[in-house]
Amino acid sequence: MKALVYHGPGERGWDTVDDPKIIDPTDALVRIDTTTICGTDLHILKGDVPETTPGTILGHEAVGTVEEVGAGVTTIAPGDRVLLSCVSACGRCRYCKEGRYGQCLGGGGWIFGHTIDGVQAEYARVPFADNSTYKVPEGLSDEQVLFLADILPTSYEVGVLNGAISPGDTVAIVGAGPIGLAAILTARLYTPGRIVAIDLADSRLESARRFGADTTINNTDQDPVAAVMEMTDGLGADVAMEAVGVPATFELATELIRPGGQVANIGVHGKPATLHLEKLWIRDVTVTTGLVDTYSIPQLLRLITSGRLDPTLFATHRFGLDETMAAYDTFADAATTGALKVVLQRAA
Repeated sequence: MKALVYHGPGERGWDTVDDPKIIDPTDALVRIDTTTICGTDLHILKGDVPETTPGTILGHEAVGTVEEVGAGVTTIAPGDRVLLSCVSACGRCRYCKEGRYGQCLGGGGWIFGHTIDGVQAEYARVPFADNSTYKVPEGLSDEQVLFLADILPTSYEVGVLNGAISPGDTVAIVGAGPIGLAAILTARLYTPGRIVAIDLADSRLESARRFGADTTINNTDQDPVAAVMEMTDGLGADVAMEAVGVPATFELATELIRPGGQVANIGVHGKPATLHLEKLWIRDVTVTTGLVDTYSIPQLLRLITSGRLDPTLFATHRFGLDETMAAYDTFADAATTGALKVVLQRAA
């Protein structure tokens, strides 16, 4: 089969590789129908994720059709359309029993395209298939559910729920890339009083307004701290989310928060960031971090089915699966191309 293979920092190829096979009785083999590229894949390509070794197939977000299941799989069968979660769950360990699948001790967690072969390929082996796949309801397209594999539950769980948004809150979101936009989209479910999006790119701020931000701030020409303080009577935001993953944006989020507020870090950090405890401790600020657990996928799937949530806004560019190399070029140059998420589809 063909797959997008990581060959070391800065190197990737659309290569011919061996077809995956059932290894464990809890495995499934899935034909990949639709997949996408994540900012984390770009981090891997930069060499920021040393656990990913050369030769690994990248990708952890996909919708596909079950081809074969192991003897221990009971909830899905060949022919089923399924969403593949970016996080795999053994279902037996302490953390899985607590719904914290991202911390799975039984061989799961974030493994697709990280420590095992991923889903930017024609076929994929899916470990722990009973616990790590979700049947796609009739009538929903691949694009409607694809972004439930990662970015929507990530922003919802690590940003919105960890941030404990309440109706009427002022919510400041630092970063208006796909993760920040997903935070805007899911924050709206809790009827905040105002959502403020902060970014360096006007194109992303325009997207933020389309996704539901009430106020946008370009921090190249406006002081976001002063602006947020002015609109909150000098207090600061009730909830601030960091959705980029660099030290400066994390520190900005902590400067935007009011006493007693919540800072929810969503971004993936590859370098140390300064935590100014000397300023935060006396202001009763709570700081949370986290890897997505994907426990919210069923809830978000119901919201999509009922028409309350429309993730198709993320899809800005579409490619054939065999055009994955070009899709990476487009996604990596988002500042020029305006790409939010690229959709890669198998030929009919």
